Amino acid sequence: MEGKRRKETISRSRRAQLQFPMDRIERFFREGNVSQRLSASAPVFFASVLEFVTANVLDLAGKEAHANGTRLITPEQLYRVVQNNEYLREFFKENGNSVVPETPRPEEQ
Repeated sequence: MEGKRRKETISRSRRAQLQFPMDRIERFFREGNVSQRLSASAPVFFASVLEFVTANVLDLAGKEAHANGTRLITPEQLYRVVQNNEYLREFFKENGNSVVPETPRPEEQ
């Protein structure tokens, strides 16, 4: 009788098709004593938001590097991208109150 093959374990990040580690984010939430107020899907949402912001910043920085004729993204290009983009500049404000303003909605006619 052949032994049963064990099913390969799949991480929650892989199941959600994310690159950022949800288990690590959940651990940070627990260590920060905020886990009592968060749902089980909060690490998934937070990881997806981090991945989205990172992808957008790197995409803009890649375009900036291409415009400058370089193949590598430098910290200076990242800084320029954040400073030139109104929403990213507001998001990464240094005073700690990073609140992105609401995007204007088209008026109904």
